[in-house]
Amino acid sequence: KGKPYESIYYQPCAGLAHVAQMAAGAVTRYRQAIFLLGDNVIGPSAQFRVSLFGALFYVFPAVTWALLRWQPALGRWAMIAAMIAIVYLGQQWLGLPGFLTLLVIPTTVSAVLISLPAALVTAIGITILLVWLASASILMVPLVAIWATLGVVAAIYRPVREQAQWSWDYFQQAQTLLEEAQARKVELEQALNDLARANLQLTRLNMLAQGLRQAAEEARRAKSEFVANVSHELRTPLNMITGFSEMILRTPETYGGKIPVALLADLTVIQRNAAHLSELIDDVLDLSQIEAKQMALTKEQVHLPELVEAAVVAVRPLFESKGLYLQTDVSPSLPPLFCDRTRIREVLLNLLSNAGRFTEQGGVQLRVWLDKNDLAVSVTDTGPGIANEDIDKLFEPFQQMDASLRRRYGGTGLGLNISKQFIELHGGRIWVESEPGAGTTFSFSLPAASPLPVGSDLTRWLSTDWEYVQRTHPSKTPKVQAQPRLVALENGQALQRLLSRYLDGVEIAPVTTLEAACQELSASPSQALLINHTSVSAMLHQLEGVDLPDDLPVMVCSVPDTYAYADILGASDYLIKPVSQEALLAALNRLHLPGKTILLVDDEPDMLRLFRRMLAASGQHYRVLRASNGQEALGMLREQRPNVILLDLVMPKMDGFQLLQAKSQDPALKDIPVIVISARDPAGQPIVSGAFAVTRCDGLSAHHLLTFIKKTVEMLATAG
Repeated sequence: KGKPYESIYYQPCAGLAHVAQMAAGAVTRYRQAIFLLGDNVIGPSAQFRVSLFGALFYVFPAVTWALLRWQPALGRWAMIAAMIAIVYLGQQWLGLPGFLTLLVIPTTVSAVLISLPAALVTAIGITILLVWLASASILMVPLVAIWATLGVVAAIYRPVREQAQWSWDYFQQAQTLLEEAQARKVELEQALNDLARANLQLTRLNMLAQGLRQAAEEARRAKSEFVANVSHELRTPLNMITGFSEMILRTPETYGGKIPVALLADLTVIQRNAAHLSELIDDVLDLSQIEAKQMALTKEQVHLPELVEAAVVAVRPLFESKGLYLQTDVSPSLPPLFCDRTRIREVLLNLLSNAGRFTEQGGVQLRVWLDKNDLAVSVTDTGPGIANEDIDKLFEPFQQMDASLRRRYGGTGLGLNISKQFIELHGGRIWVESEPGAGTTFSFSLPAASPLPVGSDLTRWLSTDWEYVQRTHPSKTPKVQAQPRLVALENGQALQRLLSRYLDGVEIAPVTTLEAACQELSASPSQALLINHTSVSAMLHQLEGVDLPDDLPVMVCSVPDTYAYADILGASDYLIKPVSQEALLAALNRLHLPGKTILLVDDEPDMLRLFRRMLAASGQHYRVLRASNGQEALGMLREQRPNVILLDLVMPKMDGFQLLQAKSQDPALKDIPVIVISARDPAGQPIVSGAFAVTRCDGLSAHHLLTFIKKTVEMLATAG
């Protein structure tokens, strides 16, 4: 009727509910298409079959669509069955010639949608259906078309399926590799980020390590120089002490009259402690020179048996006093040793004296033999032996197996370290072998001969790049240099001692109040005001209302004084050794004691004797009680109830800290005043202040603030 073909046969299907309505209108629409079939089929029954056939095109797809959504496999077979039914009914109802040839479509569709065996089953089913229902005249062409199509599909199905399967497998493999590559990429990016952060941290750690190394080198060099200078400076006054005390003890008649026995006993203590101090100074000086690489060796050809004999003679009195044997086994015909005679003799003395001090029964055997090209020496004792975990500590400076050994046997813990340094300076080595309860053997070996260095004549001291420089006449004009002036505000003297001890060329003006500080600043120009206060923040608030010069920097710190440290410990006063008689009596007078009973607590008998002499010589008629440790002192406190305690902090069994704690917990003893007498200087500890603040009345500009931050970071951060 002039309408497009699609508008006749195509209607959208919204669902199964819409199928009935569409089927009802199909008859009317398909009546309009009867002219397509020819005049020979026009009739009432033909019109009905055409309408019904057209309705099947809507019903079968709708049913198939529903089955595909519900059961996909059943829906595929339903689709194939619907195609077969439509083709067969079209042939029967419409009578179109060759219409059954369209049965190749369900055969091909079954191969595509299901499988090749499904296509074979479909072809067999169609063949049976045609043989059973159709006439023989129309069977030939459809059957040939179906089976020919099945053959073609079978021929191309396998390679296509293999290609499709290969493509699918390759796609899955590629997908897996892509996922792995993406995961690997993420890991690599994370690794790169981690490496970047690690590199940054490593760079910072290298900077820190470099700063620490420089700081350690500077500290080591400063320590070595300090020890060397102090050791040398101590030799002169120590010589006076030992010289005069020895003269008085040996020739007391030269001083006229009879010297009291008590004085001679005190001089004996002085001489013994001075000798010990002299040995300690020598050891520390040797160690500092070795660490500073300033130890000079005077090498010569030496017969080692002579050095052994000299060392044995020097230490034999020690062995005889303890009833120990000292045997030597020196191999004959030893080659000469090129060494420093004094240093190797000192090593032998250290090893023999250590063996004698730590051996109580039995004795010591010294052996010397030739070991290939080295001369070997061993010192074997029958002492208590050394545990494996303590062997590594032996050659460290100031180290012994435990603190009690130093109290019992004496010594500074420097001998073995110095001996090791001397042996290594000669190109040798030293080692120890020991078992607990089986004695100890110290051994060392030295090269038997040492060739002369190349170019050992006098020309080795000459340098070709020497240049003579004419000296100019120094100016005789007097130079006046003004020293920086600092005003120090504090109640005690801790900050003043630090400034005077470590700052050279600086004038310090001490004051005790802010008003006095303002007057001192007004009287003379100063570079800074230094304040030592227990609370840095409180002092900063207090400075807000004080009239100070605008451009004057004010620095606040908290350096503990002896009085503050005494309050922390729970004591009345704190005296630092060495304590003079005047300082001791002044501390006692500040307490205003109601009685004269004093308890001395110290583990050193010589210190107890010294303080007792000081108190007896004062003329105050003090009654002195003595205790050697905290436990003994605690018992005497409960029995005697002294008026004051003179307490040392470092003692065996119960030290001074534990005694102060036990005393504070006893209501009957906590009110007894305590004067701490210790060698520990609070201002000499590694940490002397917990905070440091800088302020100025007119404030800090951005330039000053950034500069101060930069300089502070460079000073405090060791990486700088």
